[in-house]
Amino acid sequence: MISFLKGRLVQKDPTHVVIDVNGVGYHVNISLQTFSGIKDQENAMIYTHLAIREDAHVLYGFSTEAEKRLFQQLISVNGVGPGTAIVMLSYLSSDELKAAIVQEDATTLQRIKGIGGKTALRVIIELKDKLRKDLADDSTSTIPGIKHNTLRSEALSALITLGITKSAAEKSVDAVLKKSGNTVTLEDLVKQALKNA
Repeated sequence: MISFLKGRLVQKDPTHVVIDVNGVGYHVNISLQTFSGIKDQENAMIYTHLAIREDAHVLYGFSTEAEKRLFQQLISVNGVGPGTAIVMLSYLSSDELKAAIVQEDATTLQRIKGIGGKTALRVIIELKDKLRKDLADDSTSTIPGIKHNTLRSEALSALITLGITKSAAEKSVDAVLKKSGNTVTLEDLVKQALKNA
């Protein structure tokens, strides 16, 4: 339906962006991977997937077509909705996620919030053959982060949006910040806090 949006990024958060396309602002949910790829850009092209539910039409956006394709493969698995797929793509990079699936590493998949044993096995069974040939082709690079003085609040906001309770998010974020001595990037902070939550 809507294949991509090209325009000015009016708002950028770890979990969503607002992109102005000829005077219309589109709210697009994104993963940490995508945030990492676009956070320093003023204008961007976001590849999109429109999820239509009874109560809402929700846009999900990706900085690369490869990430969008992986997202669509994930949501094709019974029991994996768009929200869960975004969490998976926030917790692991596309390559790490593909590697875990291809290597049948259910333990790594189960570390992701919302992924239980049955879902991890379903993802592996349904996607390992499809992803085996893709694994060598796609690679996503991580762009180093810029330190924000609102690092803690942005990380908390991202974690709460991803389904972590506020108290667990605060405990996790504070533990990571204490350990890293505030030298951590927003993406790494959220990833590490997700692992600890």
